[in-house]
Amino acid sequence: MEEQAVRCIVSGRVQGVWYRVTTARQAEQLSLRGSARNLADGAVEVIAAGDPEAIAQLCAWLWDGPSGARVTGVEVQEWNDPVAPGFRIL
Repeated sequence: MEEQAVRCIVSGRVQGVWYRVTTARQAEQLSLRGSARNLADGAVEVIAAGDPEAIAQLCAWLWDGPSGARVTGVEVQEWNDPVAPGFRIL
């Protein structure tokens, strides 16, 4: 199976609304590896690796996020660095 990895920068009201936790749950349901962390500018960085279809589903979900989130942008970039097993909240 061919894998893909991406780095997504999610902007808007995405900190303090359980965005990282719900992203981790969504990624785990899709069997993706990676991480989610808050950035100093108020955005959330999501690294995801795995099946390209699952990554596409996660990237679409990132636009919604949890009910308290107000996403204004999702920037998706190719990611070439190794991604550890599991999905971590940093």
